[in-house]
Amino acid sequence: MKKRFSEEQIIRILKEHEAGKKATDIVREYNISEQTFYRWKSKYGGMDVSEAKHLKQLEEENRQLKELVANLTLDNHILKNVLAKNG
Repeated sequence: MKKRFSEEQIIRILKEHEAGKKATDIVREYNISEQTFYRWKSKYGGMDVSEAKHLKQLEEENRQLKELVANLTLDNHILKNVLAKNG
């Protein structure tokens, strides 16, 4: 079964590594792949919990804005086609 870790848990795990625990010991203890560990380290390394929550909030806002742009672009394309047929 695949376990999802919260940002708080990920940061706590990364803090263990920063405190000197070996990456190989961490991946074994938490049953995660090395790839997952280093992806977490790349994304969350050096962050505290509030920064990680802010990052997640910004990523969600970015996703919503991209969706909005896609919808508006589609609407614009449809309107241009209607105008071209009627014009």
